[in-house]
Amino acid sequence: MSLGRAIAAELHKTATLPAARVAVAIAALGSLGITVLNATGIRAALDSGQLDDVGYTSPVEAAFSAAPLGTVGAVILGVIAIGSEYSANSSDAGGGRQISSTLTVLPRRLRLLVAKAAAVVLLLTGTAAVTLPTCLAASHLIIGISSGEGWAELAIRCAGAALYWTLTALIAFAIAVLARDGTIPLIVLIANSSLVSVSILLSNLTPLAYYLPDLAGMRLFARDTWAMTADALDPLTGGLVMAAWAFGLLAVAAAAFERRDA
Repeated sequence: MSLGRAIAAELHKTATLPAARVAVAIAALGSLGITVLNATGIRAALDSGQLDDVGYTSPVEAAFSAAPLGTVGAVILGVIAIGSEYSANSSDAGGGRQISSTLTVLPRRLRLLVAKAAAVVLLLTGTAAVTLPTCLAASHLIIGISSGEGWAELAIRCAGAALYWTLTALIAFAIAVLARDGTIPLIVLIANSSLVSVSILLSNLTPLAYYLPDLAGMRLFARDTWAMTADALDPLTGGLVMAAWAFGLLAVAAAAFERRDA
């Protein structure tokens, strides 16, 4: 099977997984929901004149402040793309794992991993391409004032947020490949993304924490209104560091996947 056909097959397989649909919904609808809440709060503060209750009045910041929620969807998508292969089938289907059938159809393991990673990237970039402009439009509509940022800057920040989601998903994908299971990586990575970030806690102890992937790439879409950006890496450096984490983990995962039993 050619790489193109493998990517198409894995894209269809991943897109039809119920968990993948949940992941896309969290990234899209969750980000939009938080944007609406942020923008509604700002509009209320503007109407009442109580601007001390909000940290910013920019509709752009109201939209991009919701972008971190998209990483939860990205983590889910990255993990289930490979984790679903290791889930046991029902007893009616023999109780085996999907990975055995997948490797029968596509025995070249590296090609399989590339196809799965490409499917994750395509699904996430497509989701981001719709979600982020929609969040910006909704925020401007609700707040009703100009942000002062030009289209070029907005496009750069949208691309940065999409890249952040994608790299997060690839890191989650690589960890799930190494773990050969989706449950534990899913719990740990979602908790780190949405509840208590280990990186943020470590940043209080050492500036080296800003070289961890989630903080390294933060300024791809975050700006100075964010408290955590004061000591953060610049967008280019941070993006390169985060990409190095993603592709480094993918390389380790690929080497492990090639050598061990399915």
